[in-house]
Amino acid sequence: MRCCRPGRPGRQGRTGAAAPGGRLPCAGAVGPASAAVAPVPARRGGVRCAGAPPLLRRLLVDEADHFRTYLASAPQTNEVMRSAVLIGGYAAIAERTGLPLALREVGASAGLNLLWDRFHYTLGEQRWGDEASPVRIVSDWRGHVPSLPPRIAVADRRGNDLLPIDVGDDAAVLRLRSYVWPDQAARMARLQGALALARRERPVVDAGDAAAWVARELAAPRPDAVTVLAHSVVWQYLPPETRERIDAALAAAARQARDDGPLALAAHGVLRQRRAGRAAAHAVARWRGAHAGRAHPHGEWVEWV
Repeated sequence: MRCCRPGRPGRQGRTGAAAPGGRLPCAGAVGPASAAVAPVPARRGGVRCAGAPPLLRRLLVDEADHFRTYLASAPQTNEVMRSAVLIGGYAAIAERTGLPLALREVGASAGLNLLWDRFHYTLGEQRWGDEASPVRIVSDWRGHVPSLPPRIAVADRRGNDLLPIDVGDDAAVLRLRSYVWPDQAARMARLQGALALARRERPVVDAGDAAAWVARELAAPRPDAVTVLAHSVVWQYLPPETRERIDAALAAAARQARDDGPLALAAHGVLRQRRAGRAAAHAVARWRGAHAGRAHPHGEWVEWV
C-alpha cells in the first residue's frame, strides 16, 4: 500500500488481455445448447469435458453470433479472493490515520470487492469478519503479518468501471459466472455468496472513463475520513494514457490532502510478466512508497514484508 500524501504515486506493469481461448471456461454458462457438455475434473487442476470436441464444434457453429458477441468484450472475474490482499492495506491505513475509510475502487466490475468488510476471513492464524457471511475467504498469510483490528470503519464506498456489471441483470450475472472454471466449486460458492450480498447492499459502481472518475472523486479532500483509491489486478489492463492521467490526479489530490482528510492508495497488481504475456504469480501491494508484500493474483496467499 502507498500513502499518496508524501510522495508521487508509482506505476505498475502491464499485461496483455486474456487470449480468446481463455474466455470460454464454462460453455454451459453461456450457450443454451451446451448442457450436454458435462464438465469433468481432471488432474493438475484442469478440466476436461466429456464429448466436448464435437459438441463444442457444433455449438460454435450453431451459435456463432452469440459467441462473437461474447468474445467481443474482455472478461470480468471480479474475484473476491483479492480482498484477502486489500484488507491488509485497509487495516494499515485505518491504523495509521485513525480515520474511517472512504473507498474508491477503479475497475470495480460488479462492486463485489467493495463489500469486503461483509466477508468472513481466515487469514493464517487470524479470523476476521461476520461469522454468518455467505462469503468465506481463506488465504495463507505469512511473513510479517499485520494484525487486524476487530473492526475497520468504512465511511462510504463507491466504484468505477468502463462496463459495470448489474447484479440485477440475470444475463450479466450468468456471464460473470461463466468465467469461473467448472471444477472450482469453492470459487463459485464465493462468487454466489458475494452476488447475494451485492443484490442486497447494491454497491454503487459508476460507468465511465477511470481517469475522469478518479479526478472527479479526488477533486476535494474529504474531511474526517481517509480517501482510499483501490484497485486489484486492473492497472496493467488500463491504457498507458489512462494510467498517466490517474497518476496525475493522484498527485494533484496528494498535494491538497490534509491531516483530517488524507489520501491513500491500496493496490494489488501484477509485479512482472512471464513469457507470452501471461501474468506472473506474484503481485505487489504498496504503502508509503515501499512494497508491503507479495501476493497470489487471486489472493490465495500473501507474504508480508
